[in-house]
Parts: sequence; C-alpha cells; structure tokens
Amino acid sequence: MAESKAAVLLGSSNKPLSKPAHALTFAAVLEELQTNDDTGITPADAKERLSTYGGNELGDGAGVQPAKILLRQIANAMTLVLIIAMAVSFGIGSYIEGGVISAVVVLNVVVGFWQEFKAAKTMDSLKSLSSPTASAVRASENITVPTVEIVPGDIVELKTGDTTSGDGQLETDEALLTGESLPVRKDPALVLDDATGPGDRLNVAYSSSTVTKGRARGVVFATGLDTEIGTIAAALRATGSKVRTVKRNDEGQAGPHRYAQAWGLTATDAVGHFLGVNVGTPLQRKLSRLAVLLFCVAVVCAIIVLAANNFSSEQEVIIYAVATGLSMIPASLIVVLTITMAAGTKRMVERHVIVRNLKSLEALGAVTDICSDKTGTLTQGKMITKKAYIPASGTFTVEDAKEPFNPTNGHVTIIPNDHSNAEKAPTGTNFTSFDTSLARDDAHLGAFLDVAALANTSVVSPGQQEGEWHARGDPTEIAINVFACRFDWTKSRLVGGHYPLWKTKVEFPFDSDVKKMSVIVENTHTEEKHVLTKGAVERVLDSCADYHATRSDSLNATIMTDQQRQRVLSKVEEFASQGLRVLAFASRVAPPDLNYEADIDRNSVECDLTFRGLISLYDPPRAESASSVADCRRAGIEVHMLTGDHPGTARAIAIEVGILPSFVQLKTLAKDVADALVMTASGFDKLSDAEVDELPQLPLVAARCAPHTKVRMIEALHRREKFTAMVRSRRPSEMLKY
Repeated sequence: MAESKAAVLLGSSNKPLSKPAHALTFAAVLEELQTNDDTGITPADAKERLSTYGGNELGDGAGVQPAKILLRQIANAMTLVLIIAMAVSFGIGSYIEGGVISAVVVLNVVVGFWQEFKAAKTMDSLKSLSSPTASAVRASENITVPTVEIVPGDIVELKTGDTTSGDGQLETDEALLTGESLPVRKDPALVLDDATGPGDRLNVAYSSSTVTKGRARGVVFATGLDTEIGTIAAALRATGSKVRTVKRNDEGQAGPHRYAQAWGLTATDAVGHFLGVNVGTPLQRKLSRLAVLLFCVAVVCAIIVLAANNFSSEQEVIIYAVATGLSMIPASLIVVLTITMAAGTKRMVERHVIVRNLKSLEALGAVTDICSDKTGTLTQGKMITKKAYIPASGTFTVEDAKEPFNPTNGHVTIIPNDHSNAEKAPTGTNFTSFDTSLARDDAHLGAFLDVAALANTSVVSPGQQEGEWHARGDPTEIAINVFACRFDWTKSRLVGGHYPLWKTKVEFPFDSDVKKMSVIVENTHTEEKHVLTKGAVERVLDSCADYHATRSDSLNATIMTDQQRQRVLSKVEEFASQGLRVLAFASRVAPPDLNYEADIDRNSVECDLTFRGLISLYDPPRAESASSVADCRRAGIEVHMLTGDHPGTARAIAIEVGILPSFVQLKTLAKDVADALVMTASGFDKLSDAEVDELPQLPLVAARCAPHTKVRMIEALHRREKFTAMVRSRRPSEMLKY
C-alpha cells in the first residue's frame, strides 16, 4: 500500500522513493521504507515517523468559517455600492431611504450567509472517509491503532469490509478514485511502469478504498495528503497563486518596469477579486461591473448637479445632488436575485442536491461544457449480459433489457452459427427472435446455461410486487445468473427443492493466478459428476481440449485447434470493440478417481475441458442519458466523458449515448481531430498545458482517468474560456472545487 511526494501525479509517498511504489517490488518498498514484513516497525520508530510526516489525516483545513462566509456576502461591488449609498443617505439626513437600503443589504447578507453556512456544514460532515482504527504490526505484535497514527513503513492487515488506512500493496472498490463499477483484484507480485495511472496500479491498494474480497498484508508508503485521496483534498482547497509572475527575457533577467508591472497587475487583480469584477459566474461579474459603472455614473451625475448650482454648499443642493446619484443605483436588484437563488437552492435541496454556494445555482445556466463520469452517471452502474456466443448454436443477443435484475425484461434474439457473422447473413435471418422456453431442446445451450447457473454464487429472486426482482452478490455473477434465468435455468430449480437435479460437491473460488472459478456438481439422477468452469477467455481456452461445432454433434466433440482458438479470440475482439466484458465457459465430466474427502488439486480438474462458449456483459446506459446529451447539444453545451474505464468500453458507451459520432462518421473526420476526440489519461497527462491548448479539440472521451486528469481537463477548458460543470453520481470527489 504505497504512494510518493516527489512525483504526485505518478504515485507519491511521504518519503521520496527511488521510483513510484507501483514500479518497485514489494521487497524494494520494504527496504526503502526501512521496515520488516514480519515484525513491522517499533513503537519508537512509529512515534518518530509520526512527528516527521504528520498524522494520517486529510486535514480539516480551516473548517467552517462563518466570518469568511459573511465577508463573501459583503465583498462584492453591488453590495459595497449599496453600503456607500446607505452611508450617504444617513449622512444627509435621508433616513427613510437609508433605512430601506439598510434593509435590502441586511436581507441580502442574511439570506446568502445562512444558505452558504448550511451548505458548508453539510460539506464539512462529508470529509471523514477513513476507518477510525487500523490493524498494524509493530514490534512483531498485531495491534489496533487509530488510523490517524498510521505512518509510512507500517505493516497493516486488511480483510473484507475494511476501509484502507493508507495507500499500500486484494480486491478493492476504487469507485471513489476511478469510477470503475467493478471491484479491482490486486496482485502484489506485479512491477509496473513508472507512468502507470492510478486505475491500472494493480499492486497498490488506495487509502479510503473498501476491501470487497480477501485478506492481505501490505506496507504503507503514503499517508495523509500524500495519498491519492489526499491529492484530491489538496486540489479541493487550492486557491491558486494570487501573485503575477515577473516577465523575463531569454536570459532570465527582468528590468524594474517588469517588477512594477507584475505588482501593479497583482494589485489590480486583488481589487478586482475583492469587488467581484474578475471572479465568480458570468452573471456575478456582469453585476459587479454594472455596480461599478453605476457608481461612477452616480458620482458624475452628482457632480453635474453640483456644477449646475456653482457647487453651492446649501443643504438642498447637496441633498438634490446625492438623491440624483442614488437614483441611478437599483437597490432592489440584488435582493431580488438573492431571494430568487435561495428559492432555487431550496428546490435543489428537495431533490437531494447540495448547493455549496448560491452562485453555483446561477452557474448551471451559464455552462458551455459538461464533464461527466460514466459509471453510475451516464450508465446504471450495474452489469447486464448483452451477448452469448455458443459455437454449436450461434450468437444470442439480449435486446431492450433496461432492468439489470429482471430476467423478464427485454427479449432474446439469435444469429444461428451458420450466420454468426451478421454481415454475411442473408437478409431477414440476421436476428431471429428466440423462444427461451425451447432451451431444453438445445443440448449445447443447456450445457452453457449449466455453467452460467451452477458456477455462480449470486442470488436472483422475484420480489413481492409484480415485476419486482432482487439480487445480491458480485455484479458480474448477477448478470450471468439473470441471463440463465431468462431461459428458466435458475439455480433454485436446479439445486433446490425436494428433488434437486444437481448437488454441489466442491467449489474452487476465483483465483487471480489462474483467473478461473470452478465447481464440481453431481447429477442426483445419474450420479455422474461434472466440472463447470468460467473465467478469463485466454486461460479457459488454454484449458480446453475440444468443442462442439454444430448442433448435430452433441456426442462427438471436435478437437480444439489453433485455428478455432483464433476464431474464438476474433469473436472476443468483436465483443470488446462494442464495449463488452467477455468471459468464457467450459465443462467436462469429472475424473472418476477424485477423493472428495481430501483437498483436490484444481489443476487436475481444470484441464481437458470442453469449450462451451462466451458470455459478454456491459454496464448499460441510463434510459435518459442519450436524450439528455441530445438536449445539451441543442442548447450548445458540449458533453465530455471522463472515466476510469477502459478505452474500448468508454468509446462504445460514448457512441451509444451520443457523445461521440458513430464509427462511420469518425472515419470522415481529419485524423488529428479524430485522435483528439478519444484519449487515454496517460496520453493526455504526457502533454504540457501548452500542448493541450494547441489541440484542435479537447477530448470528448478520456479513459482510465485519475483524479488529477479530470482537474487538468477542467483547467484546460477554463483556459479556453469555457464555463464547465462536473456531473458525477458517486461520492464527493476532486470536482467539488469546480
């Protein structure tokens, strides 16, 4: 579990390492952090490191600051002009007008202050993301310590359900950082390239991610603000430099006038920031400039009135001049705007939206670009089986499925195996509606569904209401189980009830080394035992000795040749190009000499398998995503997808919801434009700000994104004078700043 300060974008740590931790072996990280895998560090060492590196916390910043919130309500040009007008009114004895302006100012300040104060309190309550305690090994003893006292070099032990205390080297949910809908399996033996992005660092577990499966022991290499989640917290608080840089010549020198210019611009920026003429939303800036303009006009009008009366010092002349000036100031405008925004904020709260500042509400109406996460925002965040390929039967496709847990939603079509290439299929035979009740008539489909239903640990069941379905388990397993249920091939029917057809004898759970999971089941009627296996395509194919080529060869299998393996891999590439995740199914009759009372070597049963087919899954778009993207386009708003998912999946979903043009339209674009539309985070991060600004088009899709990639995208849009909104359905993240 490790990260690095020397190169924050590449994986940082409190103590600079020779390379980012993910590019080192576990032993090398231990050595550089001067710790031991078995004994950990000593309590004295821990105390010293805590003093050196600070506590493992993101820092509270300044917390909720009522004084600053109050100052923000006052420090804008319109309010300051009203305060000046109020003072002048009282100064000349116009108490009624002064009282009215006072009421306007107080109402505006109170409403704005109360709304932002409540939002700030809510945001402050969201900052606690870590476990209160952690299990660490110190001086050979396993002790429980407060998370805040975890230091670099600590050996920590993690188990299912734990929240990681620091970045370190299991299967974890990293949606907080990457947006990935599925848990990520970790492999501590990996040594990765220095530039590997956070979403691909499979040997590192991140602080604040949740362990979804397994147990592990890891070494902490980053804590507090040096973790990936810490960089998000730091970006959230960053305000940017307020001092203009001094322009220098080619030799790095600058004359006195350049220093005067830099300080003059800095002072101008500070005044403009205070008055609000160069910060805030477009409407806020316009109002602030209007206030300054009206103030100047009011002063000019007052001077004209005084000049017309030869600058007489009589009270009537002064009152008339001041009244003329005050008449130019729309005292009620600011209150109308504030009350309108407060009312809008209340409506947003009713829809469970936190409005951090009142200005954010107006900002929504001024956006020119929207940067959206994919998983759970544009998509449902749940897996659905889209296609299944069975060599002897054909390619089955699930059409119009919108409810991930409901096997009765949508329908199944088939391209028979003699027309499995849709482009070569005769017209009218490409997609034939398939009657799922006839599954028992196809032995090969039945064998495929046996694997789907029985080599599965999820549960899918109907609810109490008609059309209501529930599921629990791993999202991938659920999607496969729902597909089997479409054919009434339910696990409850096969292994449940008084007369079950199958009985589970042994289960081999998914293993990251072999990338397969298997079960041995026994037919209760024939007592014949079968091995059912599913897993990564390449690993399953390597374990297969034969397959069934046609429906008629239900007894005699065909030898699995390299040519057939390549044909299957081509089908995998076809599915992957559509944004689908692909798994392979296989089975065999179990060896007769197995001793079920002793441990069974899985290698002895996960071999000489019969290939049964492929199943492909995807996270479907929300029903409203495509229409929402189209609405944005009609409104002149460009939508960008920033996702932690793989490029192929991201591209396919982006085309499906309308963010990207179709594959055919992409080919008609200039190469540099087409290449810029879809980029990986690694490619985008390698570009300097100047190179990003020279791109003909900023990416509409950025895949494998880390948090800092999203921040850079927002900043690039800002440099192009775009007004940007970030849409994300998950937990508070780096985009709260924007």
